[in-house]
Amino acid sequence: MLSVDPHPLLDVVAFEVTFPSPLSASPSPEWLVALLKPDASAPLSADDGVRGAVRDLLRHGGYKPTGRGKPASEYLVRAAGDGSLGSINAAVDVCNAVSLHSGLPISVVDLDRARPPLRIGIAPEGSSYVFNASGQSIDLGGLLCLFDAEGPCANAVKDAQRTKTQGDTRRTLTVLWGTKALPGRTEQAFSWYRELLERLGATVERRS
Repeated sequence: MLSVDPHPLLDVVAFEVTFPSPLSASPSPEWLVALLKPDASAPLSADDGVRGAVRDLLRHGGYKPTGRGKPASEYLVRAAGDGSLGSINAAVDVCNAVSLHSGLPISVVDLDRARPPLRIGIAPEGSSYVFNASGQSIDLGGLLCLFDAEGPCANAVKDAQRTKTQGDTRRTLTVLWGTKALPGRTEQAFSWYRELLERLGATVERRS
């Protein structure tokens, strides 16, 4: 279902999630929303070392992870700090909670909106996609991405609008963009992620 191109730094974990009901019918419980706060109790915490290692991972293909192109995990730290990180849906909230506290960027795509085959690799120069409902796009050249049959659809900075979760989403693919420079962190993040999802009644099947 998912192939991964060789990469000297990438320590990826990808897994399929099936939720017991559409996301619109399962709002996030209070305990999950509470995890979106920076001071919430969590088994992982991020620091400048984690941030630097993640940026180095994204630099490998020639991408510059700075400014508006910085890793999504760094946006979450800022949003959580100023109180603007709120609940979206259960799938995204678990993603944001684990990413916030682990420091690892994470992608979540709706498997029924993506078209197989799926692959992880570096996007070629000149590639881009729309990442929000207002039509803004991101230049993907040199950036590690998840690809489906139509092209890149997710990465550690901004996921594509066309495969984002919606109210009717039941099945997702999650990608933890970990790095070998942080031994064990990706597995720790996955273990906690699985625990939170199973607490929501979801089933988890690892793909890489």
